[in-house]
Amino acid sequence: MRKFVLSIGLSLMLLTAFAQDEMRLMRFPAIHGDQVVFSYAGDLYTVPLSGGEATKLTNDPDGFELFARFSPDGKHIAFTGQYDGNTEVFLIPATGGEPRRLTFTATLNRDDLSDRMGPNNIVMAWRDNEHIVYRSRKQTFNDFKGQLFAVGIEGGLSEELPLPDGSWCSFSPDGKKMVYNRVFREFRTWKYYQGGMADDVWFHDFETRQTTNLTNHPAQDIFPMWQGNKVYFISDRDRIMNLFVYDLDTKQTEKLTNYTDYDIKFPSLGTSSIIYENAGYLYNFDLRTRLASKIPISIPGDFPAARAKMIDASKFINSFDIAPDGNRIVFGARGMFLQFRPEQE
Repeated sequence: MRKFVLSIGLSLMLLTAFAQDEMRLMRFPAIHGDQVVFSYAGDLYTVPLSGGEATKLTNDPDGFELFARFSPDGKHIAFTGQYDGNTEVFLIPATGGEPRRLTFTATLNRDDLSDRMGPNNIVMAWRDNEHIVYRSRKQTFNDFKGQLFAVGIEGGLSEELPLPDGSWCSFSPDGKKMVYNRVFREFRTWKYYQGGMADDVWFHDFETRQTTNLTNHPAQDIFPMWQGNKVYFISDRDRIMNLFVYDLDTKQTEKLTNYTDYDIKFPSLGTSSIIYENAGYLYNFDLRTRLASKIPISIPGDFPAARAKMIDASKFINSFDIAPDGNRIVFGARGMFLQFRPEQE
């Protein structure tokens, strides 16, 4: 009687990727001065703008920490977290520390990160050093049309901004004006869509209550970022999402980057630059030189999901072949190569 011991040769490419110093799949970055914060594998990390080894800020095993934003003075980081089950707004010191929950909302039936409308209570921006603006779907049945709310750093009741709907936004230096998106569909799979759900960059004056369409383009113009007399945003008007700038004085729009393979994703404005995702890496766009540079980042860790392990793949075999000497049989199972070694019992 013979028995077969199954040995698995895991993909060397996968192990090599995790062994490399420079990491990928870093998401939702933000920047203040020379400090960068981003999400990786559901936790928040911080790293110098020049790159290097990242430092872990959060360590929640049951949920995600996402959409981090530095306060204007750089002392705090607000983010969307799932420490207590719900997806809520939290606050920590910029150097790390115990997270403080600021919002308390009812759980939605569709409140997961993987949902096509994205998670709830996403941190959008800081209005000033005391107030965080976030988007919530707690008062709407239309997932594309959430509302913007502001909550203080000490918590308490949130205040709804006097707008019928809102999404990604950025405030003028005095906090009296805002540029923003109305439609929220960044998590949808629509590419190159031009129609009624394609967004524009809008301007709102909180004192006059007047709202003006700044970009008015058929394509998707999203993530507006206000600095000085300019509003930066990304657009797929040339198919690939690139960075553009709108001059509030001349009312002219200029293209700043020319990526042709991968979209710019989730840009965030800092004191003198814009940070964003592209092809899984983080890039910094210097507003003075108008040059983009990749930030080399390494993340130490044991990566348990990448370790070699023994599994029973006998139910997934879909191909096989026998060695010329008849002493080995190789099988294919779900993209892996399996080798059977016959042994005498």
